[in-house]
Amino acid sequence: MKQRKMGSLEWPVSALGFGAMRLPGRRFNRLIPDQAKSSAIIRSGIDQGINYVDTAYVYPGSEKAVGEALKDGYRERVHLVTKLPVFITRKPEDFDKYLATSLERLQTDYLDAYLLHSMNASGFEKVQRLGFLDKMVEARDAGLIRHIGFSFHDTLPAFKGIVDAFDWDLCQIQYNYMDTCLQAGTEGLEYAAGKGIAVVIMEPLKGGALANPPAEAREIMRSSGIDRTPVDWALQFLWNRPEVSVVLSGMGSQQMVDDNCASADRSGVGTLTARELDIVEQLADVYRRRMAVPCTACRYCMPCPYGVNIPQNFAIWNNVSMKDSGWQSGRIRRSYRKLARTPAKVNLEKPNGSAAVCTKCGACVPKCPQEIDIPTELVKCEAALR
Repeated sequence: MKQRKMGSLEWPVSALGFGAMRLPGRRFNRLIPDQAKSSAIIRSGIDQGINYVDTAYVYPGSEKAVGEALKDGYRERVHLVTKLPVFITRKPEDFDKYLATSLERLQTDYLDAYLLHSMNASGFEKVQRLGFLDKMVEARDAGLIRHIGFSFHDTLPAFKGIVDAFDWDLCQIQYNYMDTCLQAGTEGLEYAAGKGIAVVIMEPLKGGALANPPAEAREIMRSSGIDRTPVDWALQFLWNRPEVSVVLSGMGSQQMVDDNCASADRSGVGTLTARELDIVEQLADVYRRRMAVPCTACRYCMPCPYGVNIPQNFAIWNNVSMKDSGWQSGRIRRSYRKLARTPAKVNLEKPNGSAAVCTKCGACVPKCPQEIDIPTELVKCEAALR
């Protein structure tokens, strides 16, 4: 697989990284990874050249699944990264507790990088107040972690402020051809890379939205005469940029691993022509005009205390807005009607509530990395789909 420069770090990184947030789930609990299937695809990715694996404390069952997958010599073949759940910490000692738990789950003595998870302006104030930057340095000096970074969801000014506040090794940002002006955006990408910070890309397909384009976008791809899948268009856009170190993909099947590894093999900085970049911009315009709500299905908003399956509601709404034919739209709308519409029918353990069940409590709003006014959008969702 093609390898790229990891900022100022002295280790080459595979163009494609394995994001472990969307591992294949168990038959009767899709949120918890199926170990056999997860190990198989993670090891397959590594065998095909992936040397960067990303997980997090809060991804259900992910750290444990990754730890099992990296047995039998696979741990030594990758740069392993996980994240401190800053948003659930309360005191300085929590840093040591969560780091120790992650190391135990991952069955390793050290992390190649440890990230402050989902940083925003208020979250970084908390990091400074609790002394977590000093804790990071202490953990590095003790050999528990080798490099220090953060993942980010907020505005460009907040991003620049965090970048300037510490001598970071790497940062992780949401970036794709639809989000060039959202959150850190292109300007933030260039700003961090200009300081020698390795930039890791998450949400390259915007929660899968870019993998399933509407007919108008598919026609643009077809008429281009370029034999490239929607996923390949999105990934090549990212790898074309010299500031990008590694692109994470949350792969949940062997087909995804094989296709994405093949795509990475074709990648390179500056390989897209001016015409190809124009095509990408045309695709972005199609999506921007049609997407109902900018949800990436990250599930940070979950669980809802009233059992609303927020990502599923928004996914159905976006899918309806993307489809052109009546029969496709009707089929998707029927899936919305299968969701529970009254509190009595809601399953809190396996959330199945429709937007109709939302009480507008607002518990989800501060958790959303996209800063979506979720209760307001759920009202719109119900009006559009009922």
